[in-house]
Amino acid sequence: MNDIQICATFDSGNIEVLSIDDTTARLAIRRDRNSDFFQWFHFRVSGAKGRAITLVITGLNGSAYPMGWSGYNACVSEDRQFWGRAESHWDEGRDGGSLTIRYKPTGNLAWFAYFAPYSMERHHDLVARMASASSVDYRCLGTTLDGQPIDCLEMGAGQTQVWLYARQHPGESMAEWWMEGALELLTDRTSSTARELRRRCRLHVVPNANPDGSKRGHLRTNAAGTNLNREWDTPTPEKSPEVLAIRNAMDESGVDFAMDVHGDEAIPAVFLAGFEGIPSLKDEQLAGYNRFADLLERRTPDFQTKLGYPVARPGKGNLAMSTNQLAERFGCVSMTLEMPFKDHDPAADRRQAWSPERSQQLGRDCMGALLEWLIERESGARS
Repeated sequence: MNDIQICATFDSGNIEVLSIDDTTARLAIRRDRNSDFFQWFHFRVSGAKGRAITLVITGLNGSAYPMGWSGYNACVSEDRQFWGRAESHWDEGRDGGSLTIRYKPTGNLAWFAYFAPYSMERHHDLVARMASASSVDYRCLGTTLDGQPIDCLEMGAGQTQVWLYARQHPGESMAEWWMEGALELLTDRTSSTARELRRRCRLHVVPNANPDGSKRGHLRTNAAGTNLNREWDTPTPEKSPEVLAIRNAMDESGVDFAMDVHGDEAIPAVFLAGFEGIPSLKDEQLAGYNRFADLLERRTPDFQTKLGYPVARPGKGNLAMSTNQLAERFGCVSMTLEMPFKDHDPAADRRQAWSPERSQQLGRDCMGALLEWLIERESGARS
């Protein structure tokens, strides 16, 4: 039998082949350019039809979040449409920390990834489809260091300014699957939720805030090796043109409600992170944030409020992070939505774990919760 073949020379591809012996391969993940971050992988295996393959990704104790590998199963697809999970085993003591993936393809091709990829081609298809809707205005907010457009889709005639943005960290591809679901609802002519949101709000949607990192197969940074979600206090054209362009557009419109969409490597649940540590925290801001979380938890079993990040102490919020910066800058309700690379354990799915489909549905559910939140806020203002 011939050795299997492994390739990652495509959009968002990332793997280094150390050795191949028949159906067993030793692999390593390439670091983000000019950065020590690495965790995202995406590669194709060929020549393995009906053969049990073993893929050992090594050196993972030095990855960005080594605590994320325990209990994690790699994503796998044979048609690049349906993404299931392959049995995976984490061993901290082998090869500097290794993840061993075992799988038996039914066909000659199989793709493996840290999460189901959202390619730049799919991104452009999404932007083109949404921009063609009669209710949508397209804006290019600027360009990246690699010369890619920073796409923004805008809709609605209301006074409330809503900003939704995703993939500051490009390896968190579930964030753009979320965007696809949210945008499909917002542009659905038959949806009363969409009509009411467009009547009440002006929505500004940035489906991918880091196209360079996405295409390069980075986990967390842009083409310069910059973590964009640590640039919101002082973004620069040289290091973070993406943040500078988005923040400038926010300054033009103002912000009343903002959601920054992400993925989390370690926590097996969907959760929100807020802005409790900002210097100018107002009671009504915090109440608005907590109420949105309550509404979303009531709406879907794919969200919970028990697990999440530690809350920052008063006055200690990091204003270089977008959620804190926007809450401080505009006095708005802002939040970071985190989805898991593993599964949402309170409503687990053994076949797919967290998936593109659940990310899309969560995007729709978040828009429903936003409408409820707005209606409650209007009722409170009148009473």
